[in-house]
Amino acid sequence: MNTDKIIAEAIAKDYAPKDNSKIIALKKLDNKAKLPATIFTYSFGIISSLIVGTGMCLSMHVLGSSMVSMVLGIIIGIIGFIGCGINYPIYKRMLEKGKSKYAYEIVELARQISEM
Repeated sequence: MNTDKIIAEAIAKDYAPKDNSKIIALKKLDNKAKLPATIFTYSFGIISSLIVGTGMCLSMHVLGSSMVSMVLGIIIGIIGFIGCGINYPIYKRMLEKGKSKYAYEIVELARQISEM
């Protein structure tokens, strides 16, 4: 067995131009449908968690030391918890919208791939 030939072919395969196969196009469409919902969910979740942390710091007198800061911290913390609570339903709705937007193209491409 000529191992040099196998190694040379493997290296050449890395540098050869990639063909745009239907599988790659299907993966790109799937990613295009899911990516906006994922990005929004992570961003909104991080921001909501930071709001909760700010509220906790205010209510425990880490930031500020008056009764007003404690009440304000509790209110801010509740707002942050509400944001964390609604994050998943928003994600599901955005994902459904993205999937329905690209559903026809994905199904057609998948049908073409399965018929090959």
